[in-house]
Amino acid sequence: MVELKVPPVNVTGRNTRIIPVEFEYYEPRTLKEALMLLDEYGESARILAGGTDLLVKIKARLVEPKVIINVKKVAGLNYVVEDGDLVRIGALARLRDLEKSEIVKKYLPALYDAVKLMGSVQIRNMATIGGNLCNASPAADTAPPLLVHNAKALIASTSGERVVPLEEFFVGPGKTSMKPNEMLVEIIAEKTGKGSSAFKKISRVSVDLAIASSAVYIDGEGGVVRDARIALGSVAPKPIRARKTESLIRGLKLYSEELREALNALEEEVSPITDARSTAEYRKYIVKVLTWDAINTAYERLVR
Repeated sequence: MVELKVPPVNVTGRNTRIIPVEFEYYEPRTLKEALMLLDEYGESARILAGGTDLLVKIKARLVEPKVIINVKKVAGLNYVVEDGDLVRIGALARLRDLEKSEIVKKYLPALYDAVKLMGSVQIRNMATIGGNLCNASPAADTAPPLLVHNAKALIASTSGERVVPLEEFFVGPGKTSMKPNEMLVEIIAEKTGKGSSAFKKISRVSVDLAIASSAVYIDGEGGVVRDARIALGSVAPKPIRARKTESLIRGLKLYSEELREALNALEEEVSPITDARSTAEYRKYIVKVLTWDAINTAYERLVR
């Protein structure tokens, strides 16, 4: 395990390439080493995986960790594998790995849709799925697709492991249900089974954060919705399931005006804000459009 102390770089002006804080730096090679460090340093430590979010926050002085634990070289956490009716994804799997995965494309199509739209290729080569989820942004693009696939988070500490439904993993903006000495190690998602899924989002530019996003899982037979799951991003303090709307559209005909009208219930399930990217009212409107499009795309995949 590599250990060193990194001093701050003292410069004037607004040079965003420098690290303005001093911290202790560790590079564990095993999960056990990483968990022992988290046990020792707790809230003083931050985990570095891809670094696409954390390093930006450090440079902007939004966070000033005393300890950074770089887990990039921890063995055994970068994988995408089938396990019966499930897909298991290591927390260090990069977004680019998911984009190239035939398993993700076949069994988690909504997630495949999402990762293709996230940032540039350079970002996707660095960013990890674990980092995207642990950042706990309401706009995290991987969250809605995983929610409609009934995903769970496998969390580890020196005391053992526990499994948490992803819906309970998110607590609020930037907050998860993990304790300071815990680390996300795996995401477990259900395959599409008899249904299919899709993800849609809208943003100011293609690589920007979502103004709003929607993921849908549909199981339809004879042009009728037999089962449905809907998850939304950027329209609440955390990614959410739209369970009321899900129940309303079950039994309705695909492409019908009745189904389109049922999506108005989404307005009651969201609590968007107005910010620099959009207004709350626009988010309430556009999330219905995105969900309608996602339903149709998922069903078209199902009947191919």
